[in-house]
Amino acid sequence: MLQVKEKIAYGLGDTASNIVFQTVMLFLAFFYTDIFGLSPAIVGTLFLSIRVLDAITDPLMGALTDRTRSKHGHFRPYILWLAIPFGAISVITFTTPDLGDTGKVIYAFATYALLMIAYTAINIPYSALGGALTPNPEERVTVQSYRFTFGMLGGLLVSALTIPLVDWLGKGDKALGYQLTMVIMSIAGVVMFFICFYGTKERVEMPQTNGRPLKADLQLLWRNDQWRVLCAAAFVLLVGMVLRNTLAIYYVKYYLEQESMITQFITLGMIGNILGCVVSAYAAKRICRIKLYRLLQVIAGVISAASVLVDSSSLILAFVMHFLWGFFLQMATPLLWAKMADVVDYGHVKTGERLTGVVYSTIVFFIKLGLALGGAIAGWLLAFYGYEADQAQSETVKQGILWSFTVFPALCFFVVAFLMKGYTLNNTKVSELQQSLQTN
Repeated sequence: MLQVKEKIAYGLGDTASNIVFQTVMLFLAFFYTDIFGLSPAIVGTLFLSIRVLDAITDPLMGALTDRTRSKHGHFRPYILWLAIPFGAISVITFTTPDLGDTGKVIYAFATYALLMIAYTAINIPYSALGGALTPNPEERVTVQSYRFTFGMLGGLLVSALTIPLVDWLGKGDKALGYQLTMVIMSIAGVVMFFICFYGTKERVEMPQTNGRPLKADLQLLWRNDQWRVLCAAAFVLLVGMVLRNTLAIYYVKYYLEQESMITQFITLGMIGNILGCVVSAYAAKRICRIKLYRLLQVIAGVISAASVLVDSSSLILAFVMHFLWGFFLQMATPLLWAKMADVVDYGHVKTGERLTGVVYSTIVFFIKLGLALGGAIAGWLLAFYGYEADQAQSETVKQGILWSFTVFPALCFFVVAFLMKGYTLNNTKVSELQQSLQTN
């Protein structure tokens, strides 16, 4: 059994990661369109095009971690080495130099690309570390529950403090406010990464790769059918999640017409996320994890779709629906990440090779691809409906924002529930895998 303090230390690593991840989901599109002055169509293209890099960097990073041998383990060293660079790049991404229109586009593409490379380099080893802390399947769910509870606390800090800090630090200059806010957030993140590094220990030993090339790793990986299911589900899930989260600010500002309540709205949603993560481990002990995961996706989809019926004057109902959506959707998140460790075990038994880093990195690639496509679709939809930054919007734009925030994401959650019909690693199967690994 892992001690609570180690689970907390691991969880703080996701608090640090989410300071950037949630900022990107909640604020970066708005920052680019309304602060930096980029068109929504360019922002959508930016989010998607940078993902081409991940097709290269993610599996390379996963293979590198599998081959890393150090006194600190396979995954933990990268948290130590990259914490400060990651924090520094986060700041420059939210910096607005005085450039022309073309210069702004180039700067945004360059800094966002650097941010995603840095995120890959630190987050893939961090994610894989969760499967190396313990071989126990139930403990893995608990570890991931701690991770995402603390990760959502990072999101809560972002949602509750970003706009107030921007206003306070910027004193009317929002560009300066965002930059200084990210300085504070990044310093806090660096400290948390250090706590994660010093407070955790790798216990699941990685076998030698014997000089096997990355191509061979990927060929072995393709034989893992459960990995393919998780990749597809993670991709579609993130498209829906990011589409909704990206448009949350626009929904409150332009559909509900309550700009002063943006912070309260996204903060309440984040509280729902945290409570969902807290409940996850308890629910997983009582219900089959596969059935529970699919059920939660359906519930989240129903809530999101039903929100289209909420009138713009029904503020309390709009807030309650957003809270419930976050609660049920995020209850499923620790289950998804615990399944990744199970998929590693499944592949180990099936192929005889353990590909921890490659499994996590490739699934993370599809997560980030979903993140990019969700953000891109949000930008493209805003452009399609005729959105103009910081202006009174037509009824067509308002309805477009409403449907893009509610019904379109819901379709993604229903698709995830369908895709997970192909996932077969239930509690019994996972126990059999553990017995097989212990006897070999």
